[in-house]
Amino acid sequence: MSGRLTFLLAAALILCALSLVKAQYQSRRLFIELERAQAQAGQLDLEWSQLQLDQSRLGLHARIDALARRDLNMVPVTPARTQYLTVDGQ
Repeated sequence: MSGRLTFLLAAALILCALSLVKAQYQSRRLFIELERAQAQAGQLDLEWSQLQLDQSRLGLHARIDALARRDLNMVPVTPARTQYLTVDGQ
């Protein structure tokens, strides 16, 4: 009887030790995954800030006006160039 009990206790001890090793392995793996996710989140935050800065810079009225004048040859409307349409018969 004592031999069986010793064998059962040894088996339980081995199972507990294997369970502990597996838990430590999973813990390390999850920690590495967390570190990678945090680094990626930091990179995405940096890119988001850069995109917001670019968007505000690209949307400036002075820049749009300069591009319209240079690339599209647009000029401001003057009263001399304004044409008025009228509807006859009303």
